[in-house]
Amino acid sequence: MRKFLFLISLLVLQGAMAQGYEAYFTQAALRLDFYLYGTKHTTQVALKAMRQEPFFGGSHTNLIHPNYGEYRIQVLEPASAKVLYSKGFITLLEEWQSLETDETKTEFFEVPLQVPYPKALVKVNFDRRQTDGNFKTIFSTSIDPTDYRIVKEAPLQFPIKRILDNGAAEKKVDIAVLPEGYTLEQMDKFVADTQRLFDYLFSIAPYNKHRADFNIYAILAPSQQSGTDLAGVLEYKNTLFDSHFYSFGMERYLTCPSFFKVADVAAAVPYDQLFVVVNTQEYGGGAFYNLLNLNVSDNPLAEKTFVHEFGHGFVGLADEYYYEEGMGSRYNLNIEPWEPNITSLADFGAKWKDMVEKNTPIPTPRTVKYQHKVGAFEGGGYRSKGMYSPMQDCRMNSIESDDFCPVCARTIERMIHFYTE
Repeated sequence: MRKFLFLISLLVLQGAMAQGYEAYFTQAALRLDFYLYGTKHTTQVALKAMRQEPFFGGSHTNLIHPNYGEYRIQVLEPASAKVLYSKGFITLLEEWQSLETDETKTEFFEVPLQVPYPKALVKVNFDRRQTDGNFKTIFSTSIDPTDYRIVKEAPLQFPIKRILDNGAAEKKVDIAVLPEGYTLEQMDKFVADTQRLFDYLFSIAPYNKHRADFNIYAILAPSQQSGTDLAGVLEYKNTLFDSHFYSFGMERYLTCPSFFKVADVAAAVPYDQLFVVVNTQEYGGGAFYNLLNLNVSDNPLAEKTFVHEFGHGFVGLADEYYYEEGMGSRYNLNIEPWEPNITSLADFGAKWKDMVEKNTPIPTPRTVKYQHKVGAFEGGGYRSKGMYSPMQDCRMNSIESDDFCPVCARTIERMIHFYTE
């Protein structure tokens, strides 16, 4: 009887959540194209364009995403200030700011963001996380869904290959996969490369239990030339999304500046994540939480780098490797970092303390005795001191590792559940 009542209560709750979505949003998506720009110490936002797109791939049940990311987009009801939708993300700007030495230089980045299409007037806030860990609104605007400035063009038309088709978009993790540096004659190769990369992803834990929770669409959009830019050696190719290695002077760092164009091509399918496969034998990749994932196709380590980068882009996992000096200097060690797999120990109970055995010391020595134990090992988030990782090795630490640590695995499963419950 208790089980029956619990199931009835659960169905009522889920029904109320679905009605909440339907009360405020349509099945379409509102795409907001922002320019995010600034100097090393300043950040500004400008809204470039608004578009209605045919599909919103996100959950209709969970509209408030985990509190991850350096930035956050929120949709609010104007009268009550009730948050109707919230999603965190990261961009290239904050990384550029952490590396740039010229304090007068200004840099611009494209940031296309999808939210569910509102039925009535809404307020949209673009927030940035501050050094104390809290978000502050840096841009705000009101949006009327009937505004003539919202472009309602049909999406670009390209053939679509369904790699996985497991059901309704609002109950699955939906991934739009786009080809970069594949010519028209290489579309079969793109599909085969995509299939290979995802077959590998679904062969490893915990993804191997969740293949049925994903929809994957390969969009067959060709480039004029094969390959990608190797800017550091002055080798350039005419490709669809203008991808390139040597981002910020780092040889293996693969990014693309044309985020708006990526979103234009992806608009033909529902998506939660955007994944660009770059047709090259070079080693490298890049990912930006809830914005974009990029990975190479033909390097011998392509499958492993894909899994690592997808950990960043889909789950918000931090890099667990570290340097004596580096980008980790942007972390405030007096608070917990937002990334779920590193800790400053400022509030370890909010992280994975519940997964640590009683006799394991915190901090945990990097010794053979604790080689396979969950603890808090100094080094992570690019910092050698003051930041701690869950285990001595993990796929988020080294490309040689064959497993996610239990902390990362739990976070992955929680994220999949967020999109699919």
